[in-house]
Parts: sequence; structure tokens; C-alpha cells
Amino acid sequence: MIFMEEFSKWSGCHDEKRYQYLRRVVQEKLGTEQEESDAQVRRQISESITESAGEKYISVKERVRLGRRLFDSLRGLDILQPLLEDAEITDIMVNGLSRIYVEKNGQLVCTGLRFESITRLEDVIQQIVGSVNRQVNESRPIVDARLADGSRVNVILPPIALNGPILTIRKFRKDPIRMEEMLQWGTITEEAALFLKQAVESRYNIFVCGGTGAGKTTLLNVLSNYIPPQERIITIEDAAELRLSSLDNVVTLETRNGGVDGKGIVTIRELIRTSLRARPDRIIVGEIRGAEALDMLSAMNTGHEGSLSTGHSNSAEDMISRIETMVLMGASLPMAAIRQQIASAIDLFVYITRMAGGQRRVTQIMQVSGMQDGNVWLEPLFSWQEDRLLRTEAALRRRKGIFQTYEEGRT
Repeated sequence: MIFMEEFSKWSGCHDEKRYQYLRRVVQEKLGTEQEESDAQVRRQISESITESAGEKYISVKERVRLGRRLFDSLRGLDILQPLLEDAEITDIMVNGLSRIYVEKNGQLVCTGLRFESITRLEDVIQQIVGSVNRQVNESRPIVDARLADGSRVNVILPPIALNGPILTIRKFRKDPIRMEEMLQWGTITEEAALFLKQAVESRYNIFVCGGTGAGKTTLLNVLSNYIPPQERIITIEDAAELRLSSLDNVVTLETRNGGVDGKGIVTIRELIRTSLRARPDRIIVGEIRGAEALDMLSAMNTGHEGSLSTGHSNSAEDMISRIETMVLMGASLPMAAIRQQIASAIDLFVYITRMAGGQRRVTQIMQVSGMQDGNVWLEPLFSWQEDRLLRTEAALRRRKGIFQTYEEGRT
């Protein structure tokens, strides 16, 4: 219950105390029901601010600022909400209670913001993971999730994280990035962009690789725009991030962590296997991290040409070794058999890197040319030379689709 006499305490109150008090007042007025619309919550906030002021004047600027903070606290992600709405911010990193960093225009910046308490930070984390039916707690302290707009979320809780709850958000733009923008930014050249467009249309199996934050998922989204609209696509991810806005016949599958008892887990391996029975023309796996690499290779080798995926690596050549290791996590196969699977399944590796200044650049497009001396043989079609991506003299060896009509595989 709210007691009107408490409003008299506002005269001379510190701003933070005012916010804390008003938040408690509005919460009590709203009660435990979550049926109120955003408009009703805003109206309740406005009325509470007016009542709290009494005869004391509150400027329009202060009223708006306080109302915004209260609404963000009750319906948004508290002090993180303005950061989410800043189009220039790409990453938000919360390192415990009082260290909140962002990446803005390619540079890491400490915001100086802090949560009012560890409890409030934990509430925000539970709000995020609960919205996608996931759990994170002391017994299961690590989880991947997503926001409603598809932004990627990673959470690490104590006792694993020693400096308090860690929350990392990789933001996604409201409007998906398109190839035209990548060309403007210098991420890729026109010649390489045309080549990749035609490779997707011609149903080449493409693997995008790079380091953390290099833009692998962004590039995968861009390439998916070139898939013919009449095809049926199944996407498989730990947390659904891909937005195939240009396609209609899309099935989106997402893994499940399971309950506290460990039951109900659904892995990427299981999703890849079941997707093969759902009549896909192509399969897109957001990221290969483990034993599911074997299933992805099998899908690419069994009639699902034009499939796409990504993985972490330091180069296209390094991605081969990583895939070999990941396949061994799922099955004890001879190395020769694994390499043959890779050579048969994947047509192109595209490597994208994040430069020192924050710019993203495609620096390698490698074709898989088969086996040589027992190893997967990669040849560069485009390579990074003299600070730019240049076409090499290598001819395209596997001819599919539109490339069948080009002499020497040139575009």
C-alpha cells in the first residue's frame, strides 16, 4: 500500500533515492499482474511522478528523464535499455555490478554506468533468459540466449565468474545489413561480392569462418539473401539470430538447454538429423562448435547442396583442422575418411577478420580443390594483398550452376 504522507519526503531528496522510491511506488500500484499495456504503465509512472512532487516544481526535462528511467526499469532492461537503442553501439559487456563497456564505432568504451545492486543485475539476466524459456542459475551458470530482436546474449554467473554476473549482448540492427552496405564500408569488393552471390545461387556449400566479433553471422545473413525464394530453408542455431527476411519458406530451429535435472536437452546434432526429414532444399547452421560438424558434413554430402555454416578459426586453413577435431568429438573415424568428407562436402571457405581499427574485412575466399598428399587441398580464389582483396589467377575447379558457362570459372 502507498501512503500519501510519504510524498512529503521528496523535498531535498537525492535523485537516486527519488528514483528508487518512485520505482517502488509504481510497482505497488501495478501490483503483480503483467497485463498492463505499455501505455498504462507510462500513465501510471506519470501520475506517480506528479503525486510525488506535490507542490514542488519538476521541469519537463526532469520529468521525461525520470519517466524514461522508470519505464526502462519496469519494462525494458533497466540502465542497459538506452544502450540497446543506440544504433552506433554493437556490443554491450557487463562485467559485474559496476563495469559496463560498449563497443561503439569499433572502439571499446567504459560507460561509467552501474546497476543499483547485484540483485537488480540478476533480475535483468533472468528476465532475458526467461523470455526464451531458458534457465541460468548457480548449478547451470552458463547460458546462451537472445533478445526479441535476435541480438545474441551470453551469461556467465558466479561461482564460474569471480567478479560477479557477466552479461554480453551482441546487438543486431533492426534493419538487416545488406551487401550494398558492406561494399560501402569496404568489407568486400564488388568482384568478390558478385562471385559469392553467384556461388550461393549456384548451390555451392559455403563455410564462413573468422574470429570472435569478425562478422561471420552478419555475412551469413547477407549471403542468405541470394537464395532463390522458391526454396525451403531450415536454419539451426543455439540461439536464433539469423533473419532471412527475403525468404518465405523458412523453418527456424533452436537448441534447448533442458531443465535443472538435465532432461529435455536438444542439441544441434539432433536438430540437424531431424531437419533432414523435414524436406529442406538447404540447411543453414548458425555456428559449428562440436560433434555436430560430422552431421553437417553428412547433410552437405547427401543432396543438400547450397548449405551454409560458420565457425571460429584464425584462417581458412585453420578451419580445416578445427573441423577435423570437431568431427572426432562425435565419432572415432580414420583421419583420411574425415578429410575426404570435408573435401567432398565443402566447396568454399570465406574468411572474414576484424582489423585493429574495428573494420571488418573479407580477406580470403578459398576453394576446396580435393585431396593432395592426404590433406584437404585449398586454393585461394581471392586473397588479401596490399591492403585489399584481389582475385588470384586460380581457376574455379568445381563448376556448378551459372559457373558452368564461364570459361576458366571467371566471373
